[in-house]
Amino acid sequence: MEGSRPRRGSPAAPGRLRTVPIAVTPEGFWCCPSPAALHKSLKDPHHHAAGGNKQPQPQQYKIPSAPPSKAPSVQNAPSVTDESMPADEQQNQAPAPEGGQQEQQQHRICVGFGRPETSDLTVMLYGKEGIAVRMSVHRDVLCQNSVFFAERLAGGDSPPAPCVEIHDCDNAEIYVETVGLMYCDEAKHKLLKQNVSRVLRIMKVAELLGFHACIKSCLDYLEAVPWVGEEEDNVVSSIRHLQSKEYGVSPLLKRVTSDNLNSLSDTLANIVEMVLLSTDDRGRREMKALVMNLLKDSSHCTEGSTDICSEILYSLCQGCLDRLRQLFEEASGSDYSTNATRQITLETDNLLWLVEILVNQRICDDFVAMWTRQSELAVLHAKLPVASRHTVSCITARLFVGIGRGEMLPSKNTRLLLLQVWLQALIDDYSWLQCSCRSFDRKLVEDGIGQTILTLPLEDQRSMLLSWLGRFLKLGDNCPNLQRAFEVWWRRTFVRPYVNQAEAGNVLSSDRTSS
Repeated sequence: MEGSRPRRGSPAAPGRLRTVPIAVTPEGFWCCPSPAALHKSLKDPHHHAAGGNKQPQPQQYKIPSAPPSKAPSVQNAPSVTDESMPADEQQNQAPAPEGGQQEQQQHRICVGFGRPETSDLTVMLYGKEGIAVRMSVHRDVLCQNSVFFAERLAGGDSPPAPCVEIHDCDNAEIYVETVGLMYCDEAKHKLLKQNVSRVLRIMKVAELLGFHACIKSCLDYLEAVPWVGEEEDNVVSSIRHLQSKEYGVSPLLKRVTSDNLNSLSDTLANIVEMVLLSTDDRGRREMKALVMNLLKDSSHCTEGSTDICSEILYSLCQGCLDRLRQLFEEASGSDYSTNATRQITLETDNLLWLVEILVNQRICDDFVAMWTRQSELAVLHAKLPVASRHTVSCITARLFVGIGRGEMLPSKNTRLLLLQVWLQALIDDYSWLQCSCRSFDRKLVEDGIGQTILTLPLEDQRSMLLSWLGRFLKLGDNCPNLQRAFEVWWRRTFVRPYVNQAEAGNVLSSDRTSS
């Protein structure tokens, strides 16, 4: 066949026929070799002299014949050749360096569709690294399927152009495969064994060629297959601009978007409530960690999500507090049971989880005020056995730590009420917290309590620290150690006023001297 013969160059560097791996589809479509095969063909040392005055002996390798095709326009395998440079181009090349090494020749991997003698059009693709692909194709097939080729080949009264050249081709392999899909009756079936990334590249080339049937097939494929990892972002960014066209992109975008925005708050509330009502320890632990991380990641991405989240979370917090108060009332009565202790522990754990979410969302100030209003719960706390109630003090400890770290900014009155209502309960449970709670950090809690006290006016600091001093002298290690806060208060009370008075005395003495 004339189109399958390699073009010979100068006698010193004759071209030869090369066998390059090519995939065959049931329709008879021959895919372009992969980039790895193209590069391997280009870098094959048999293409160059081995050194000295030895010249490579021209050899020919038989190209296997193609299986019978079901497509009427595709009959034989494409021809694949390596072409050496023409003699006139070789003369313009720089002389070979010493050692017998020659400049690498330009190679052209030639792929044809059908019999070259029946093809009436040649398409030349010029890609990167000097790779050129020649396709022997059929004018009517390309014009029927591609707007690009129909416009390029519309010659009017002038004779038809025998060749179309396309330069700066980013991916010759995908380009050839997209052109080959024009010979397939069902392009969607041809895409079955492809991955999402490759189909996106095919769709991009199909857009450039105006190959609308291929675009539709690619969209059908993307709608049916799962998107893994970064594929989702790649698919959405690739198809979003097609919404204005009649390609039916909506089914794909519905996978990642919803028209019912009002259901977001209901869905979030349902998810959090299901986690709160769970009784399996492992399921609760894993889902609490998952939901907390998801809320943390999405809080800065969705506009208005903080307002929705705040309303839902505070509603759930109030529900937990109501149930906790009811459990305390039941546990303080005559019908006390071990089941009530477990329920108190579960509700406390739920509140701690909600507090952590509020801290991550930076909306925990109102919960501190909500907790200071639970004076009835604080009264019931003193009536329960310490083994049942001590987990509730973990909430108080977490709030003190948050204030000390600056994670929440309640008002002065709220901070004072928190100390007045809940500090005594925390001291009563302190020994149990150190022994029974794994996550309890004594140093961190003591620093938080001290920092909270030191944010108050000096008179309130004096009142709280003198009250603490009396308890500490009686309980010792079973009471929070606030000595650092006590030292700061001491300096504020006794040292600095003395300095101020000394400075004032110096000023008076200097005035007398000057007079």
